[in-house]
This record gives sequence, C-alpha cells and structure tokens, in this order.
Amino acid sequence: MKSISALFEEFSFRPRKSQGQNFLADGAILDQIDRVVQCPQGDVLLEVGGGYGALTDRLSKKNAPLVVVEPDHKLFAMLERKFGKAAGINLVKADILKLDLAPFVPPPPARLTIAGNIPYYLTTPLITRLLTQYPGILRQIYLMVQKEVAERLAAEPGTKAYGALTLCAQYYSRPQKLLDVPARCFRPRPKVDSAFIELELKDSFPLEGSSEKRFFSLVRAIFQSRRKMLSNSLKSLGRPPEKVLEALGKTGIDPQVRGEQLGLEKLMELAQALE
Repeated sequence: MKSISALFEEFSFRPRKSQGQNFLADGAILDQIDRVVQCPQGDVLLEVGGGYGALTDRLSKKNAPLVVVEPDHKLFAMLERKFGKAAGINLVKADILKLDLAPFVPPPPARLTIAGNIPYYLTTPLITRLLTQYPGILRQIYLMVQKEVAERLAAEPGTKAYGALTLCAQYYSRPQKLLDVPARCFRPRPKVDSAFIELELKDSFPLEGSSEKRFFSLVRAIFQSRRKMLSNSLKSLGRPPEKVLEALGKTGIDPQVRGEQLGLEKLMELAQALE
C-alpha cells in the first residue's frame, strides 16, 4: 500500500479536524490489532470507518465476510479502488449511527463482530447504540477509543471515571483494554493517547423490558447529579419520598451515600426494589 501521505495527495484528501479524522499509520500497532481481533467461522466482520484501508487490508484476510462502512466520499473512493472487486468484501457508504445493521447479521448461531478506528466524538453514541439496539446479534466490539474512555469502560464504583457509560458497557458486555496506542501512531497526530478495547457481549441479561428501562432511568438520574446523596438524586424519578426510602431500606443502602459509589449489581437491586 502507498504511504498515507502519497495516497491522500493522489485523492486530494485533507483530514478534517472537525470530523475527528486521525488515521492509524503505525504498521506494528496495526499488526497487533490484527492479532487480537477474533472472528469465529461463520460470523460476519463489520469495520466501522474504513478510512484509507490500512486495517481493512488486514481484516480482509481473516477468512470472514467483511462489511466496511465509510461515510467520507474521498475515503470511500480509496477503498473502492483497492477493494471494490475483492471477493467477500461489501463496501457501504453510510453513517454508522444511522445505518441499520440487521441486514448484515448472519443466520444464528453466527453473529456480527464489529471492529474499527473511529472519530473520538462517535465513541459514546456508537457504543451506546450498538449495546442497546443490537444485543443478542453482536459477538464482540473492538474499537480504538481515547485512553480516558477505555478507563471509563472498566472503571470501579467510587472512582472519577465511573459513570453511566461504565454501567451501560458492564451491563451488556465484559469490557477490557487490549492495547495502549500513543498519539504518535496517528496522522495527523491527536492531542491525546488512545487505547484499543474489546467489549465481549454477554449472552443474556438479568433484566427485561420495562425493568431494564427503569434501571437505566435510575442510572441517568444518579449521574446527572452524581455529587448528591442518593435520596436526593432519585427525586427526579418522580417517586414519593417514602417509597424511595422504603426501597433503600429493602436493599440495605444508606440514603446518604452517593449513587456513584454503588456497583452494577446493587443498582439493579435498587431499581427492582423501586418497582
């Protein structure tokens, strides 16, 4: 493959800071990512943000059908030239936050595996969308994220990094950081370091339907006012104060504790007691 500078010059492409376009250009890191991304036989691999095709080139050799989603027309043209006629690769010009993934999901028991190097501004909405809209059909999600976000995904209760995204990720999946990726590995160079993470989707979830919705309403209420005592932050749920105190008593939670100090299991227990 041509150097990233030569390729961009040929297509008159200039990375746009407003679009968060920072491209991984370190071959050694790309090789490490290639080694850690697993896609079982029968699964479909979907790359988010094909960019100039460096990761695409490696993913295409994994002996799995590959779907590559890229919204930028010049980057898409680069992908078309290299992979447009390749067997087993489906190039899709679309916004991943608007694209329905269901048509790309293989018949059960096979699933969809997601991988990609995405703009930082997409991280929270994309992870939230994938986890909440496609449970049961995704196997794993591999993404390049800001190092700070990687810490949030695996954070412990009571820490600064712990928040609503932590609980969403840990409810639906088992998150872990796979690689640290310094800013120098990207072109153009971002101001922060990154990490490559894995979210291994769980096969089943403890809550269903309205119970699950109420749990995430509880999470939102807590972290919209994370410094407040739990008895105060729960007022936004619209429950009578005596019912809130009754639920806290049932679960053995001190009303004066802050919600950010409670783990996933305890918060689910509280959500069910509030019902």
